[in-house]
Amino acid sequence: MTTRPVDTDVLVVGAGPVGLMLANLLGRYGRRVTVIEARSELIDYPRGVGMDDESFRTIQTIGLVDQIAQHTVPQHIVRLVNGKGQMLVVNNPTTDEFGWPRKHGFVQPLVDRELLAGLDRFHSVDTHFGHQLVDLEERDDHVCAVVSVLAGEKVVDTRTIRARYVVGCEGGRSFTRTWMGMGFEGQSPSTRWLVIDVANDPLGTPNVYLGADPRRPYVSIGLPHAIRRWEFMLFEDEPTELVESPAFLAKMLERHVPDPTALDVIGQRVFTHHGRIATSFRKGRVLIAGDAAHLMPVWLGQGWNSGIRDATNLAWKLTAVLRGAADDTLLDTYDVERRGHAKAMIDLNMTAGSIMKADRKLGLVRDFAAGALNIVPSVKSYFTDMRFKPMPRYSRGVVVDQNDRTPGSAVARIAQRLLPMVDAPNDASPVGIQFIQPRVRTSEHPDVLLDDVIGDWWTIAAWGNNPSRLLSSADLEDVEALGVRLVCFVPEPQRAWAEREYAQSPVPVTVVGDPTGRLKEWFDDRPLSVIFLRPDRFVAAACLAQEASSTWHAVLAATSYVRKGAGDARSTRLHVA
Repeated sequence: MTTRPVDTDVLVVGAGPVGLMLANLLGRYGRRVTVIEARSELIDYPRGVGMDDESFRTIQTIGLVDQIAQHTVPQHIVRLVNGKGQMLVVNNPTTDEFGWPRKHGFVQPLVDRELLAGLDRFHSVDTHFGHQLVDLEERDDHVCAVVSVLAGEKVVDTRTIRARYVVGCEGGRSFTRTWMGMGFEGQSPSTRWLVIDVANDPLGTPNVYLGADPRRPYVSIGLPHAIRRWEFMLFEDEPTELVESPAFLAKMLERHVPDPTALDVIGQRVFTHHGRIATSFRKGRVLIAGDAAHLMPVWLGQGWNSGIRDATNLAWKLTAVLRGAADDTLLDTYDVERRGHAKAMIDLNMTAGSIMKADRKLGLVRDFAAGALNIVPSVKSYFTDMRFKPMPRYSRGVVVDQNDRTPGSAVARIAQRLLPMVDAPNDASPVGIQFIQPRVRTSEHPDVLLDDVIGDWWTIAAWGNNPSRLLSSADLEDVEALGVRLVCFVPEPQRAWAEREYAQSPVPVTVVGDPTGRLKEWFDDRPLSVIFLRPDRFVAAACLAQEASSTWHAVLAATSYVRKGAGDARSTRLHVA
């Protein structure tokens, strides 16, 4: 039993981007959060440089779009070139299915500062630098964290922080992961890379070049605020100490800038690519996220983004458990859902690195194959639109199978027996994937992104139907207790009529007009008309209108949510009061 009140709901270890994002999300949900960081301040040298649309959608959720967008370059175009400068592949995705451009260049130290400043909005969130985690002890209902208070490298005090849960976000050398006893499986190739960051960009071009040059592979990246990054592969006979030599840096850059001796170098570092993943992301009340849970090479810019996906997935689940609304087995789905996708991203990045580092002989084969494949439009678009990137799809976890409404799992294809009902051209189930975010209209907002209408918790949305009429009175009681938002999507010309017609619904219904037709197109392609959206915008379940009530019951079972009050006959019902 707890002998004294806990100090915080969640102790976040590490004030990197993942820890800061998790704290912002939990702060937005009103949770008590303590962030500790062993360093005296945020890291000030550039690290991550690529941000994707999924991450930017999470930035939208925490309300920091304007603050962070100023440090980004949207539509970052990547060109893979060979040693002769000939273009092999262009990666320039123009889709905005999730509301934002697919790729952004960004300056991580500046974005991290905005995430840190964002925590000032929440009275329930505290941040402490110079605090290093040194021990953990799990009790029945909380964790005791022993923390050294540092002045520089000197320990000046020791304190104990009692937290309901601890999340280690302290990077690849995570103390938290070691304490959990988790393996860190994968590879650490011996290849070293020199990173050089330069202010007052001597080139001034905005995009990215991946130089698959057998003589020396390189990367050249145009970043916001006139920062240019170069990365060069070091050979085995080149000692790391050479990076301190101005002459060596000038040699690296002589083929890339008019005058390599006249550069404003911000800093240079040597790093080794890693492809590793922890054997589990959870042990009881202790969890890990970001680099503490998985490390991946930088080629496709997914290390930063994978960590943000972790935070997005974990925050709402911790919130539900902390509110006393869910059995903590819900937290097992964090590992179930995130580990598989993180592993897929690691494998893809390792493959991309092999392509970059091909020697002269293999490079000729690669160049010939790339040239041939670029002739085929479908193959060319595969690279241009970034369709090679595995989008998260959760086949297990907080999902419901569309075919038989089995909670906890979902197959990728819709059964043939369902397709004739609506003659749908697409048999791919949307369950377990992220829902689109087009621009929409409501009575209050003439032009707004969908997430800004539906909020940051659960949503039940129906195309062309009043969802309150598809659920039983008992279901609607739970919906009201939950704060679940009911939404009706309609063609924009019908919106005013629907607003008047549904104004007297037993539970408030938000009518959303579809001026672009993108919502209608999404439902047109699938044999379903009702979706159950999780707080992280993934589709937990989908069904035809007549199946809404029974599907809702399956959603409740899949989420492990419990209703407060012993002996309640509907104890699996969702309750987030």
